[in-house]
Amino acid sequence: MGNRAAPPLERADAVVLAGGRASRMGGVDKPGIVVGGRSLLDAALAAVAGCARVAVVGPERAELGPDVRQTREEPPGSGPVAALAAGLDALGAEPSPLVVVLAADLPFLTADTMRRLIDHLGTADAAFAADRDGRPQYLIGVWRRGALDSALAALGSPVNHPMKALVPAASAVLELPGTDDCDTAEQVLRARTVLGDTLDDARAALRTGLTPLPARTTALADARGAALAEPLHAAGPLPRFDVSAMDGYAVAGPGPWRIRRDIGYAGGERPAGLEPGEAVRIATGAHLPDGTTRVVRDEFATLLPGSGTPARGEDPGPAAPARADGSSSGASVNAEGPGPAAGTGQTEPPLGERAPATAILALLPDSPLRDDIRRQGEDRALGAEIAPAGTPVTTALISAAASVEVTTAAVRGPVRARIIMTGDEIRADGPLHAGQTRDSIGPILPDLLAACGITALDRVHLRDTAHGFDAVLDAAHDRDLLVVVGATGGGAADQLRGAITRSGARILVPRLRLRPGGSTVVAETSARTTVLGLPGNPYAAVATLLALAEAIVAGRTGATPATALRGPLHNAAEIAGPVPRVVPARHAPEGGFRGDPAVRTAHLGGLVGRDGLVVVPAGAADGALVEFLALPG
Repeated sequence: MGNRAAPPLERADAVVLAGGRASRMGGVDKPGIVVGGRSLLDAALAAVAGCARVAVVGPERAELGPDVRQTREEPPGSGPVAALAAGLDALGAEPSPLVVVLAADLPFLTADTMRRLIDHLGTADAAFAADRDGRPQYLIGVWRRGALDSALAALGSPVNHPMKALVPAASAVLELPGTDDCDTAEQVLRARTVLGDTLDDARAALRTGLTPLPARTTALADARGAALAEPLHAAGPLPRFDVSAMDGYAVAGPGPWRIRRDIGYAGGERPAGLEPGEAVRIATGAHLPDGTTRVVRDEFATLLPGSGTPARGEDPGPAAPARADGSSSGASVNAEGPGPAAGTGQTEPPLGERAPATAILALLPDSPLRDDIRRQGEDRALGAEIAPAGTPVTTALISAAASVEVTTAAVRGPVRARIIMTGDEIRADGPLHAGQTRDSIGPILPDLLAACGITALDRVHLRDTAHGFDAVLDAAHDRDLLVVVGATGGGAADQLRGAITRSGARILVPRLRLRPGGSTVVAETSARTTVLGLPGNPYAAVATLLALAEAIVAGRTGATPATALRGPLHNAAEIAGPVPRVVPARHAPEGGFRGDPAVRTAHLGGLVGRDGLVVVPAGAADGALVEFLALPG
């Protein structure tokens, strides 16, 4: 999709078809089947989580929240068209212009899939996903509500009709990943062995599926890592008044100008107003006197001593400018600068020194016609937007806001985290005993998280027990994020996934199609705490954290996603494998990057002397564009 913003799901309603029994799997409740740590129905609801309203058609499910409208077709089991009609009725009046229609047997669909379908709709009445063989899947579609209502009305009764009976002539088809369904036990088994979400799909699920933190008003200086919950507007103009942009002279009218004795300093008393033909020495940032028509910077000006009528309050000087040897120069001065003999005129005095009592200011020959005045409000008018909602709170934003008298703002975040190190074999300090290894990642995680905009408040060590994670998840309500290192795989000591399932947490990323990092899991508890389960190997944990942290922060704070840094990977072919890989890399002298073909994941030695990591697509050729993840210092 490139860098173009995906169309929002907020302008669509959704109907999820979750009824019936799977006859080819012994009559089990198919939407309740768990694949990758979440049910098929949860996967469908995650894919439509951004829609305006969601209706689920099928048996009553107590676990669904009040924001999901539940209904059942009549009679039960009377086909997908009847179920769709019941779902549309459940959505209520004032429908959205689009309707997403989705079956609850598709474990790999994401919100990004639905956005791409909306984007592909164009002027058609409906758009459907196609499988890898190009066949349209009518239960993965986006419809214009008016066209769908007309098609249903034309059928008369919706009972016992196939979805194909509704398909309009003006429809579009787009081949998309994730269209594999689970109709048989073999398909479920195959789905459970798939590595999981792509990195792009996982990021999209986190940015759109995590619950945003509540907005709060706070001092901007204390909110680094947060994002604006509302647009920020200037409380005063910038500049507050007309000021000089350069060291030089404030002048009134056309030159030459008689120089007054007073001087204007930044922060000092404003000089008295200028009369036509007068000039006053002025410093950068000084408040300009009334009557100023321009500022002449020092490098364009020359001073001619003792000529003309004295300025107000001055004593008359000599009748003509004097040379440095005391002889009369006889210089003539015109409105654009000194005449041919004026080259011997004196240069301007340093700022802070007084000009001769009746010195004359003139422009040097061929000086550009410019005005070095910063006008009131020219950088920022009163009430102008400083930054839109979603802008991360950075040092630049704090400074820009302070310059227009704004020091507080409504923000979300920063994300507050608890680090949980797991494993009986890990020891943070003290002598190592038999079978133990040093904790080489726990001490550095707070710094890594801080570089990602996440504040680590505490770090705990969890022993390998059957129900240790149950207590951890129960007590997670006081943190926005749990960063769990280890216990995410399928081994005997890997208990995190079971605890997530028992807690009823909603899984957003069941696994990652990434090496290393495949065992990663991301979920949200009922207390709206994000759980990020990282692999136990230090390199795998760091690589996955850097790949996902920005999306987690964006999902919780509403921060606008940063543009990914991409460049050519000159040796991509020797690194690429059957699935995407994350490897250490250096900046190449010719531009782009060179990656390490192999890396040991049990420690971070492979990151020493490297500039960052690169995400290498499966099967990439030399020179392929890759994403670069900068490595914090």
